[in-house]
Amino acid sequence: MTDQAVGGGHLPPEAAEAAATTAPGPRAAAPRPAGAAARPTVPATAAAPSTGGFAGRRRELKELHADIARAGLDTLSGRKGARSRVLLIAGRPGSGRTALAEELLRELADGHPDGVLRATLTGPDGEPADTGRTARELLAALGTGAPPGAPEDELTGRLREALAGRRALLFLDDAPGADQVEPLLPDAPDCLVVVVSQGPLTGIPDVRPCALGGLDSAAGVAVLSRYAGPTRITVDPRTADRVVEECGGQPAALVLAGAWLAARPMSSVADLCQALRAVPLPPDLPTGARPLFRAFRLAHDALPAPAARMLRLLTLAPGGLVDAHIASALAGCSVAVAATTLSECAALGLLRPAADEGEEAPGVPAPDAALYPPYRLPGCLCPLVRALLTEHERPAEIELARARMLERTVRLLQSCRAMAEPADSPARRKTAGLPRALRFGSRDAAAHWLRIRRGALLDAARIAVVDGELDTLDRRLMAVLTRTLLAHQGAEAAAPDLYALHGLVLRVAERRGLPRERAAALLNLGDLDGQAGRTTQALTRYRGALEAARLVKDPLATGRALESLGGTYTELGDWQRAADWYGRALELRLARGEGGDAARLHGRIGGALTQAGRWDEALKAWRAAVGAYRRLGEMAGRARATGEVARVQEYAGRPEEALRTCLEALDIARKAGGGRLEAALQLRIADTLERLGDPAAARLHRAAGERLFGDHPE
Repeated sequence: MTDQAVGGGHLPPEAAEAAATTAPGPRAAAPRPAGAAARPTVPATAAAPSTGGFAGRRRELKELHADIARAGLDTLSGRKGARSRVLLIAGRPGSGRTALAEELLRELADGHPDGVLRATLTGPDGEPADTGRTARELLAALGTGAPPGAPEDELTGRLREALAGRRALLFLDDAPGADQVEPLLPDAPDCLVVVVSQGPLTGIPDVRPCALGGLDSAAGVAVLSRYAGPTRITVDPRTADRVVEECGGQPAALVLAGAWLAARPMSSVADLCQALRAVPLPPDLPTGARPLFRAFRLAHDALPAPAARMLRLLTLAPGGLVDAHIASALAGCSVAVAATTLSECAALGLLRPAADEGEEAPGVPAPDAALYPPYRLPGCLCPLVRALLTEHERPAEIELARARMLERTVRLLQSCRAMAEPADSPARRKTAGLPRALRFGSRDAAAHWLRIRRGALLDAARIAVVDGELDTLDRRLMAVLTRTLLAHQGAEAAAPDLYALHGLVLRVAERRGLPRERAAALLNLGDLDGQAGRTTQALTRYRGALEAARLVKDPLATGRALESLGGTYTELGDWQRAADWYGRALELRLARGEGGDAARLHGRIGGALTQAGRWDEALKAWRAAVGAYRRLGEMAGRARATGEVARVQEYAGRPEEALRTCLEALDIARKAGGGRLEAALQLRIADTLERLGDPAAARLHRAAGERLFGDHPE
C-alpha cells in the first residue's frame, strides 16, 4: 500500500515541521485546522513537486534512470517498441517505495509534457481496486469520458486510445500483481509506466525491476535526525546507528521512531532504542515485518486512550479518507477535538495529509466551516491498525461507530445538496439552522467538498449496502448521494457514478429478495443503458423491472416500466411494439384516474402509429389525446394534439381536412398564449396552402409565423 508519508526517506515538510515544533508530551497542542487556508489544487496530470527532503536511495535513482536509457528487448533492432516501458519499484510496505517513485517522477517530469497520471491499485481494505473504475478515473484525468456502465475492456481500450501519441508518465502505486497492471499499460512508446509493488510482475515482458531493502546507516540516521532533531542524534551517534538497525533501515519505522522521540524532549536516543526493543513481538511475525511493528506499537501505545481509539476506528473510513467530521463521528467526540487529534497523529507519523485531495479550488473562499483538511493512514500501517481494531473494539461498538459515520455523511450530503438550490429555497433555509460545522459557505465550497470526497462517498455507499439490508440509514445515504451528485454535476456528468450506485442497490435487492428495490434499480439502470445506446440491455432491465413491480403490485414502477419499454421500442423503430406497450401503460393510467398521464400516452400511441403509417388508428389516438386535454382544461396540450391530428390527415392525403384542423389548432394556441406553438402552426398552415395552390395566403401565414418566432425566442 501507499507509504509516501513515511517512505523512502521522503520527508513531507508538514510532518517534519510538526515533529520539530511539537511541545513536550505525546499530546502536543495543535491549531484547529478548520480555519487554515487550503493549498492550491495540483492537477491530476501534473507532476508532484519535490519536498526537498529526500534522503538516501540515490543509488536506486541512478539505476532507474539507467534502466530508462537502456534498450529493451523489443528495441534492440533500433525500432521503438509498441508499448510503454515499465519500471518496477519493488519492496515491502514501509520501505519507501512510493516516495522513491515520486522522486523519480519529479525528475522525469520535464521530459514528459503531458504530465503524470496516478492510480492506486489496492484499496484501503487491502482488496485489489476495480480495474474498470481505475481506467475510468484515469480517463477523467485526461479529460476523456466514457459511457456509464461501460465494461472493463471498453474502458481500458479507451484509456490506451487516449494515451496513444502522448508523452506522459503513468504511476501505478501499490499494484497487487501483473493482472491489475497489464490492462492499463498504454500502447504508447513515448509514455513511461512506473509501478510500485511488493513482488514481481510476472507475465509482463521487459519489466525493469528495482528491489528496495533498508536504508544504509547514514541515510537512516538522516531520516531519524530530520524528525527528532539533530542534537540528541549528534550526541549519541552509535546509539542512533543501533536505532536504525532496530528499525531495519525502513523509512516508515524510522519516521515513527523519530516522531516519538521528538514528542519527548527529555528522552534520549538510548531511551528510544530501549523502548523499541521492549515492544513484545507476536511469535509468528515474519522477521522483515518486525521493525515496523515495533515502531508502530511504540507510537500507538504512547497515545492517550481516546486518541488511540480514534486512530483504530479510522480504518472504518470509506476510501481511507478521513477528516474531522468522519473522525468525530467514528469516535463520538466533538469536531474540534477530532481535528486536534488528527493533527497530532499526523505529527507523530501515524497519518499523512492528503494534500492533493484537500486543496482549495478557485472560487472557494477559505476558511469554510465544513471543509476540514483530509488525512489518510499510510498504507503500510493500515493492516497493523486494523488488527488492533478487532483486538480492542467489540463488534457492536464497531457497528455503532459505522452508523454514526454514515449518519454524519448523510447530514453533510444534505447540506451539500441544499447549496445547489436558490438562496431562498426551503432546503437552504433548513440548512441555515444546522450547526456551523455542517454548513458550507457557498455553492462552490459545497461542490469542492463533493468533488474531493466523491470516491470516499461512493465507497461509503458500497460499505452501507454490501452487508446491509437497505435499512433506513442505507436508503437515506443512497438517495441523498444520488440527488447531490445530480444537483452539482448534472445528469450527464453524474451518470457513471449513478450507474455504480444503482448497481449496488440491485445486487443487494437480489441477494435479500427485495422486489420493490430491485424494480427501482432496474428502471434506473435501464434508463442509463438506453442513454448509452445499449438498447437490448435496457429492454432486459425494463422487463425485469416490470416483473418485480407486478410482484409487489407497485403501480408507479409498473407504469414506468411499461412506458420505458414503449420508449425503447420507439428508439429501435419497432412502432407496433411501441404502441402496444404504450397501450398497456395507458390502461393502467386510466384505471387509476391519472388523466394527465393518460393524455400524454394517447399522444405517444398516436406518434408510434403515425410512424407505422397506420393513419386511421393514429387519428383515433390523437383525437383521444385532444379529448383528454380538453377535459383537463390544458389548452397548450390540446393545441399540440390538434396540430398532430392535422399532420396525420395530411399524411393520409386529406389536405383540405388538414388545413381546417390546423386552423382550429391555431385558434386554440392563441387562447393558450403559446407563442412558439402558434408560430409553428402558422408555418405548417403555409406549407399546406402551398400544396393546395394558394401561394399568396401561404406567404401571409409564413410571414406571421416567422414574426412570432422572432417575438418568442427560445
